[in-house]
Amino acid sequence: MNIGIVCYPTFGGSGVVATELGKALAKEGHRIHFITYSQPTRLDFFNENLFYHEVDVQSYPLFQYPPYELALASKMVEVVQFEKLDLLHVHYAIPHASAAYMAKQILRVKGIEIPVITTLHGTDITLVGKDPSYEPVVTFSINQSDGVTAVSSSLRDETYEHFAITKDIEVIPNFIDLERFKKQKKDHFKKAICPNGEKLVVHTSNFRKVKRVEDVIKIFIGIRKEMPAKLLMVGDGPERSKAEALCRETCSFEDTRFLGKLDHVEEVLSVADLFLMPSEKESFGLAALEAMACEVPVVSSNTGGLTELNVDGVSGFTCDIGDIESMTKKSLHILKDENLPNFKEGALKRAKEFDISNILPMYESFYNKIVESFKISAV
Repeated sequence: MNIGIVCYPTFGGSGVVATELGKALAKEGHRIHFITYSQPTRLDFFNENLFYHEVDVQSYPLFQYPPYELALASKMVEVVQFEKLDLLHVHYAIPHASAAYMAKQILRVKGIEIPVITTLHGTDITLVGKDPSYEPVVTFSINQSDGVTAVSSSLRDETYEHFAITKDIEVIPNFIDLERFKKQKKDHFKKAICPNGEKLVVHTSNFRKVKRVEDVIKIFIGIRKEMPAKLLMVGDGPERSKAEALCRETCSFEDTRFLGKLDHVEEVLSVADLFLMPSEKESFGLAALEAMACEVPVVSSNTGGLTELNVDGVSGFTCDIGDIESMTKKSLHILKDENLPNFKEGALKRAKEFDISNILPMYESFYNKIVESFKISAV
């Protein structure tokens, strides 16, 4: 199949999932065309079935904000027309779904019909999409899609609750490439960070308010009171400076390292003993799945799709949002020497259920269903 994938090319969950999906589809023989404004972060190898089409947004003095959506729609028209695409798969509703609708109408005038699938990832629904200035367009473009998927049942339910959606939404969860995300032998790295055998706690995120990064520091302080431990903070964002300040105030700065953005986070996860994700909202929790794949148990909040991913007492624990005391207790329970091996084993076992080899056929089946029903309706 000849497929166009539209996504954000950044470190965020939707861009990572879209890129990894495209790479996996290309390995299966599908021709994949990425359409976005810069090369996706994870598009880091050559394959004869992978193509990248850059959206060029011209800046003119007349425009306060360059019209990316128009440039994107034009590029979609061009790629569909000249590459003879069978399907457009757009990840993240804003503005990709509405741009795809515009492209579809332009192509129809040219006598070209193409189905569009929209995948909802989270903040396009739970945060940005709810904004009154975007809601009508989000609702319209989702309903005009030929197929719609969501990365968790929680996200699907929230979409139906807050938007007047008439389309069926298929739940296809996020996935993990267990060939890449697996525990590596990095004993020298662990020894350098934890020279005296301390337990290593890790958090990775975009350091936005919704991730509750300060809760991570507070949980770590509670752990550190009971046992020797170190904390690695991976990522960057607006809340990083507050988190660093809190570390200094609580005298935990010498046991905490802020590493910034990392391309190969699996190397850090390979030496971790516990992963913390106390988020206020999390439609799936891809970072938690990456940790589990590296045999790292997770203590998370019980919001959104996290309860569908993190199994209490098996891969870790879920707690109420903001319940620092409970998260600290659960963390200490996992980190006990007699408990940790079982939780590490449970985390990996759970991650294997989301291996890309299990999820990819779900996407291929959905593609075929949408393409076939589109052909019938177009007759």
